[in-house]
Amino acid sequence: MTLTRILEGLEANTATGAQARGDARRGFLEWIFAMPGPVTAQMVRAALDEPAVHAAESDAARAFVECLQEACQVSLACPRRRDRIRALH
Repeated sequence: MTLTRILEGLEANTATGAQARGDARRGFLEWIFAMPGPVTAQMVRAALDEPAVHAAESDAARAFVECLQEACQVSLACPRRRDRIRALH
């Protein structure tokens, strides 16, 4: 499912609070699993540049944008596990 379609669905969502965040997380996972191959930080940054992301208004859509932002921060902050394994052996 495309980013725009996921955001359109989340914009129509009237949930607030924890329910909106849960719906946003499900949308985020749906977006990740719909991508061909692994999702990279560059792909997430490109998604953050999409006009639909900047136009997010509902609680669920804004929470989805926060998921994208967190994905960028986590992927840059965490070393790759493979590097850790090499360092230990």
